[in-house]
Amino acid sequence: MKIKGVIFDFNGTLFWDTTLHNKAWDIFLERHSFELSDNEKNEKIHGKNNKDILNGLFQQQLLQKDIDKFGKEKEKIYQELCLKTKMQLAPGAVDFFNYLKEKNIPFVIATASEIDNVDFYFEHLNLGAFFNKTEVIFNNGKIKSKPDPQIFNNAMTVMGLSEKEILIFEDSISGIKAAENANVAQIIIVNSNNDDYRNWSYQQIKNFAEVDKRLFE
Repeated sequence: MKIKGVIFDFNGTLFWDTTLHNKAWDIFLERHSFELSDNEKNEKIHGKNNKDILNGLFQQQLLQKDIDKFGKEKEKIYQELCLKTKMQLAPGAVDFFNYLKEKNIPFVIATASEIDNVDFYFEHLNLGAFFNKTEVIFNNGKIKSKPDPQIFNNAMTVMGLSEKEILIFEDSISGIKAAENANVAQIIIVNSNNDDYRNWSYQQIKNFAEVDKRLFE
Protein backbone atom coordinates (compact mmCIF):
# COMPACT_ATOMS: atom_id res chain seq x y z
CA MET A 1 0.00 0.00 0.00
CA LYS A 2 1.37 3.40 -0.92
CA ILE A 3 1.87 6.10 1.69
CA LYS A 4 -1.12 8.44 1.91
CA GLY A 5 -0.13 10.58 4.89
CA VAL A 6 2.98 11.76 6.74
CA ILE A 7 3.53 12.48 10.42
CA PHE A 8 6.56 14.50 11.47
CA ASP A 9 8.03 14.49 14.91
CA PHE A 10 9.37 18.00 15.40
CA ASN A 11 12.33 18.41 17.73
CA GLY A 12 15.40 16.74 16.26
CA THR A 13 13.39 15.85 13.15
CA LEU A 14 12.12 19.02 11.48
CA PHE A 15 14.02 21.35 13.78
CA TRP A 16 17.52 20.15 14.61
CA ASP A 17 17.65 21.44 18.14
CA THR A 18 18.85 18.41 20.12
CA THR A 19 22.05 20.15 21.22
CA LEU A 20 20.03 23.18 22.32
CA HIS A 21 17.64 21.04 24.35
CA ASN A 22 20.60 19.21 25.89
CA LYS A 23 22.26 22.51 26.79
CA ALA A 24 19.01 23.88 28.24
CA TRP A 25 18.55 20.74 30.29
CA ASP A 26 22.17 20.92 31.48
CA ILE A 27 21.58 24.47 32.73
CA PHE A 28 18.31 23.44 34.37
CA LEU A 29 19.81 20.29 35.90
CA GLU A 30 22.79 22.17 37.32
CA ARG A 31 20.44 24.67 38.96
CA HIS A 32 18.65 21.79 40.66
CA SER A 33 21.72 19.65 41.47
CA PHE A 34 21.17 16.94 38.85
CA GLU A 35 23.50 15.62 36.16
CA LEU A 36 22.76 13.43 33.12
CA SER A 37 25.00 12.26 30.28
CA ASP A 38 23.84 12.72 26.67
CA ASN A 39 23.04 8.98 26.55
CA GLU A 40 20.93 9.33 29.69
CA LYS A 41 19.14 12.29 28.11
CA ASN A 42 18.33 10.11 25.08
CA GLU A 43 16.76 7.52 27.38
CA LYS A 44 15.10 9.71 30.00
CA ILE A 45 14.27 12.99 28.26
CA HIS A 46 14.09 13.04 24.45
CA GLY A 47 10.61 12.40 23.09
CA LYS A 48 8.98 12.46 26.52
CA ASN A 49 6.71 15.11 28.01
CA ASN A 50 7.82 17.39 30.83
CA LYS A 51 5.57 15.73 33.41
CA ASP A 52 7.21 12.33 32.99
CA ILE A 53 10.70 13.85 32.67
CA LEU A 54 10.38 15.91 35.83
CA ASN A 55 8.73 13.19 37.89
CA GLY A 56 11.60 10.91 36.86
CA LEU A 57 14.26 13.46 37.73
CA PHE A 58 12.83 14.32 41.12
CA GLN A 59 11.82 10.67 41.70
CA GLN A 60 8.38 11.61 42.95
CA GLN A 61 4.96 12.59 41.66
CA LEU A 62 5.20 16.37 41.56
CA LEU A 63 2.21 18.63 41.97
CA GLN A 64 0.97 20.05 38.66
CA LYS A 65 1.88 23.58 39.76
CA ASP A 66 5.49 22.46 40.28
CA ILE A 67 5.56 20.65 36.92
CA ASP A 68 4.31 23.83 35.25
CA LYS A 69 6.87 25.97 37.10
CA PHE A 70 9.85 23.75 36.31
CA GLY A 71 8.67 23.21 32.74
CA LYS A 72 8.39 26.93 32.05
CA GLU A 73 11.82 27.49 33.60
CA LYS A 74 13.47 24.95 31.30
CA GLU A 75 11.63 26.10 28.16
CA LYS A 76 12.55 29.74 28.85
CA ILE A 77 16.21 28.71 28.90
CA TYR A 78 15.71 26.71 25.71
CA GLN A 79 13.95 29.49 23.79
CA GLU A 80 16.64 31.98 24.76
CA LEU A 81 19.27 29.60 23.38
CA CYS A 82 17.27 29.14 20.16
CA LEU A 83 17.09 32.87 19.56
CA LYS A 84 20.87 33.09 19.70
CA THR A 85 21.09 30.78 16.66
CA LYS A 86 20.00 31.02 13.04
CA MET A 87 16.74 29.15 13.46
CA GLN A 88 15.87 27.10 10.38
CA LEU A 89 14.12 23.89 9.44
CA ALA A 90 15.96 20.67 8.62
CA PRO A 91 17.79 20.36 5.28
CA GLY A 92 15.37 19.64 2.44
CA ALA A 93 12.28 20.00 4.65
CA VAL A 94 10.67 22.93 2.81
CA ASP A 95 11.11 21.31 -0.61
CA PHE A 96 9.64 18.10 0.78
CA PHE A 97 6.63 19.98 2.18
CA ASN A 98 6.08 21.51 -1.25
CA TYR A 99 6.27 18.07 -2.88
CA LEU A 100 3.66 16.67 -0.46
CA LYS A 101 1.38 19.65 -1.11
CA GLU A 102 1.68 19.16 -4.88
CA LYS A 103 0.73 15.50 -4.47
CA ASN A 104 -2.15 16.35 -2.10
CA ILE A 105 -0.63 14.16 0.59
CA PRO A 106 -1.66 15.36 4.07
CA PHE A 107 1.08 15.89 6.65
CA VAL A 108 0.99 16.95 10.28
CA ILE A 109 3.30 17.53 13.23
CA ALA A 110 3.10 15.37 16.35
CA THR A 111 5.37 16.75 19.04
CA ALA A 112 6.03 16.24 22.74
CA SER A 113 6.48 20.03 22.99
CA GLU A 114 3.90 22.07 24.85
CA ILE A 115 1.85 24.89 23.34
CA ASP A 116 4.29 27.65 24.36
CA ASN A 117 6.99 26.06 22.24
CA VAL A 118 4.57 25.32 19.39
CA ASP A 119 3.65 29.02 19.31
CA PHE A 120 7.36 29.89 19.43
CA TYR A 121 8.09 27.63 16.42
CA PHE A 122 5.22 29.03 14.38
CA GLU A 123 6.49 32.54 15.07
CA HIS A 124 10.15 31.96 14.25
CA LEU A 125 10.12 29.13 11.67
CA ASN A 126 7.24 30.20 9.39
CA LEU A 127 5.40 26.94 10.01
CA GLY A 128 2.11 28.59 9.16
CA ALA A 129 3.07 28.46 5.47
CA PHE A 130 2.73 24.67 5.59
CA PHE A 131 0.86 23.62 8.73
CA ASN A 132 -2.47 24.44 10.34
CA LYS A 133 -1.65 25.09 13.99
CA THR A 134 -5.04 23.74 15.07
CA GLU A 135 -4.06 20.34 13.61
CA VAL A 136 -0.70 20.09 15.38
CA ILE A 137 -0.70 17.32 17.98
CA PHE A 138 1.22 18.58 20.99
CA ASN A 139 1.62 17.83 24.67
CA ASN A 140 -1.60 19.16 26.16
CA GLY A 141 -1.02 17.50 29.52
CA LYS A 142 -3.24 14.54 28.62
CA ILE A 143 -1.21 12.72 25.96
CA LYS A 144 0.96 9.86 27.19
CA SER A 145 4.70 10.07 26.65
CA LYS A 146 6.38 8.14 23.89
CA PRO A 147 6.96 5.19 23.49
CA ASP A 148 3.19 5.10 23.97
CA PRO A 149 1.75 5.58 20.45
CA GLN A 150 -1.11 7.85 21.52
CA ILE A 151 0.38 11.01 20.01
CA PHE A 152 0.69 9.32 16.61
CA ASN A 153 -2.73 7.70 16.88
CA ASN A 154 -4.21 11.15 17.50
CA ALA A 155 -2.40 12.49 14.44
CA MET A 156 -3.82 9.69 12.28
CA THR A 157 -7.30 10.53 13.55
CA VAL A 158 -6.80 14.17 12.50
CA MET A 159 -5.82 13.02 9.01
CA GLY A 160 -8.55 10.39 8.79
CA LEU A 161 -6.07 7.71 7.76
CA SER A 162 -5.17 4.25 9.01
CA GLU A 163 -1.79 3.17 10.33
CA LYS A 164 -1.06 1.16 7.18
CA GLU A 165 -1.17 4.36 5.12
CA ILE A 166 1.24 6.36 7.28
CA LEU A 167 4.92 7.28 7.18
CA ILE A 168 6.46 8.66 10.39
CA PHE A 169 9.71 10.63 10.59
CA GLU A 170 11.41 10.37 13.99
CA ASP A 171 14.78 10.86 15.61
CA SER A 172 14.48 9.84 19.27
CA ILE A 173 14.65 6.32 20.65
CA SER A 174 11.32 6.70 22.46
CA GLY A 175 9.80 8.21 19.30
CA ILE A 176 10.92 5.33 17.08
CA LYS A 177 9.46 2.87 19.57
CA ALA A 178 6.21 4.86 19.63
CA ALA A 179 6.05 4.75 15.83
CA GLU A 180 6.57 0.98 15.97
CA ASN A 181 3.85 0.68 18.60
CA ALA A 182 1.53 2.61 16.28
CA ASN A 183 2.09 -0.13 13.65
CA VAL A 184 2.57 2.35 10.83
CA ALA A 185 3.53 1.29 7.33
CA GLN A 186 6.88 3.09 7.21
CA ILE A 187 9.35 4.70 9.62
CA ILE A 188 12.28 6.86 8.54
CA ILE A 189 14.90 7.93 11.05
CA VAL A 190 16.19 11.48 10.81
CA ASN A 191 19.77 11.27 12.06
CA SER A 192 20.20 14.89 13.07
CA ASN A 193 22.55 14.31 15.99
CA ASN A 194 24.71 11.36 14.87
CA ASP A 195 23.03 9.08 17.39
CA ASP A 196 23.36 5.30 17.54
CA TYR A 197 20.52 3.55 15.73
CA ARG A 198 22.16 0.15 15.34
CA ASN A 199 19.11 -1.57 16.84
CA TRP A 200 16.99 -0.58 13.83
CA SER A 201 17.19 -1.28 10.11
CA TYR A 202 15.00 1.65 9.01
CA GLN A 203 16.35 4.09 6.46
CA GLN A 204 18.29 6.95 8.01
CA ILE A 205 18.44 10.38 6.39
CA LYS A 206 20.24 13.66 6.99
CA ASN A 207 18.32 15.54 4.31
CA PHE A 208 14.67 15.21 3.31
CA ALA A 209 15.82 15.17 -0.32
CA GLU A 210 16.92 11.60 0.40
CA VAL A 211 13.32 10.37 0.83
CA ASP A 212 12.37 7.91 -1.91
CA LYS A 213 9.37 9.47 -3.68
CA ARG A 214 8.30 6.02 -4.89
CA LEU A 215 6.78 5.56 -1.44
CA PHE A 216 3.96 7.86 -2.56
CA GLU A 217 3.36 6.40 -6.02
